[in-house]
Amino acid sequence: MNIFDKTLSIISPEKALKRTLAKKHLQIINSGYSNYGASRSKKSLIGWISRGGSPKEDIIDNLDTLRQRSRDLYMGAPIATSSIKTLRTNVIGAGLKLKSQIDGDFLGLTEEECIRLEEQIEREFSLWADTKNCDVERLNNFYELQQLAFLSWMMNGDTFTLMPTINRINEIYDLRILLVEADRVCNPNNSSNTESMQEGVEVNENGEIVAYHICSIHPLSTSYTKAPKWTRVEAYGKNTGRPNILHLMESERIGQKRGVPILAPVIEALKQLGRYTDAELMAAVISGMYTVFIESKSNDSENPYGESIPIEDQVDSEDDNSYELGNGAIISLGEGESIKEANPGRPNTAFDGFVNSICRQVGAALEIPTELLLKQFTASYSASRAALLEAWKMFRMKREWMSNDFCQPIFEEFMCEAVAKGRINAPGFFNNPLIKKAYCNAIWTGPSAGQIDPLKEVNAATKRIEEGFSTRSKETMELTGGDFYKNAKQRIREEKTMKEVRNINAVQEKSIIKQE
Repeated sequence: MNIFDKTLSIISPEKALKRTLAKKHLQIINSGYSNYGASRSKKSLIGWISRGGSPKEDIIDNLDTLRQRSRDLYMGAPIATSSIKTLRTNVIGAGLKLKSQIDGDFLGLTEEECIRLEEQIEREFSLWADTKNCDVERLNNFYELQQLAFLSWMMNGDTFTLMPTINRINEIYDLRILLVEADRVCNPNNSSNTESMQEGVEVNENGEIVAYHICSIHPLSTSYTKAPKWTRVEAYGKNTGRPNILHLMESERIGQKRGVPILAPVIEALKQLGRYTDAELMAAVISGMYTVFIESKSNDSENPYGESIPIEDQVDSEDDNSYELGNGAIISLGEGESIKEANPGRPNTAFDGFVNSICRQVGAALEIPTELLLKQFTASYSASRAALLEAWKMFRMKREWMSNDFCQPIFEEFMCEAVAKGRINAPGFFNNPLIKKAYCNAIWTGPSAGQIDPLKEVNAATKRIEEGFSTRSKETMELTGGDFYKNAKQRIREEKTMKEVRNINAVQEKSIIKQE
């Protein structure tokens, strides 16, 4: 109790009691987060006005703006382009390849039978996936479609895939892939969002997605003359329960039905960085020229300098207040006119440090290390390797999502057609879900992480295999993205060839010795 409280308790005990009670109430009010992050009285937070909302208010209502700004950054901001392409290159690369791993124990198959069946499945899938005929538009093969789907997913927040069957000449399989950009999935007739319809996604009373509504044209297109039409695509087949449409997205909120562009949290930072970069670049260009201001005491508005540049090359010949000087031009000035040089003082020595600082923040938000974002590895081996290891945690996670939500469902649809047409013998495939799963088991391999110091990486992999911490198949996949068994078969052929070469060389050497 301080002196004031002691004095007040002597003079007016009743007021002292009220003061003590008020202080106790204030302590209760200012407990927990109300005294820290949720404080409404601290000067540092009193100006922080935030209004939260449901996924609809926070995400759905802002999607159109976020998509267009994200695409604009991808097309014009180098760091934004690097972010998305770095993800695409490391997660997908040249495409995720199928490696069949059927459950032979459950199916009662021997190891040799499993190997033969896995090779047959991979061979049949390659027959379909390696050609552009798997694409409805006949522009990309299956692996290129993976790249496009992932790129669109990152840029727009989500991507949709239809799997129609289209018969084509000299094609065994009829399964086709049709990618649909996020904008085309929207409410019919551009109606407002409701509880059962959110940006083209139709849900039932349980929140389950039952259908998607796809516009026949891109909503932002201005070149189509026909009126748009919407097609309702049920999420799952009524009879088979198989998916009719695949939806690639990353959920951030419970109840969220549409994805958010990956650049959404850093849109403002990237745009401001782009403006700053453009300003510095222009200043550097101007600094590299002989830049002057024309001072004139004459009232004559005629432009005597435009003649130094051809009229068709002038930037703003119609502006009477603009004088354009050519590079290295020598012009005689009129009476009462003088030249005043302008030196913008470029290049800016603080530019690189500032840009790197912003890039670190952008990279942290996107889970991409600055070294990888800028493709600049200037740190030590340990630091660079740590950065790559951290990045590959995220790359593997997104690769797993891509495998589960895009590659595997398409592969299962392919297997259904292959088994139905008798191309692959799989007894009980359509009768028992467990049998179907056993035949469809697979992993999808992509580009490896690469090595900063290959010798150290190989020695570490060898040690893990020797100690039983890993397998040759896994290490081959991690180091090179290859297949151990295919490598082993290739090595057998190579060693056989080299043995024959050595035998030929030995015979030739003996022949030479005899001649001598």
